[in-house]
Amino acid sequence: MASSQGKKRVSATSNEQSLIARVSRSVSQSPIVHQSKRAASDAALVSKKLIRSTGKAAWIAGTTFLILVVPLIIEMDREQQLNDLELQQASLLGTPK
Repeated sequence: MASSQGKKRVSATSNEQSLIARVSRSVSQSPIVHQSKRAASDAALVSKKLIRSTGKAAWIAGTTFLILVVPLIIEMDREQQLNDLELQQASLLGTPK
């Protein structure tokens, strides 16, 4: 009698596993899962392209700033220092009347 109970438990366990396998297989093969995977893949591709183009735009903006704006700032600083020096010399020597 004990051997017949053991067989029942084994068969019940295998039925549960096959039921789980069938449900899992049917869920993984459903069109909703395929659409979700495709949407996730498309979103990843779009975000990758966006990050890449943002990086390119940042590189262009940074190099343009370095080439055009930094020399202008340096020249404006030199001009201001020259004006300050002339003003200091004029105050020390006195302005001609």
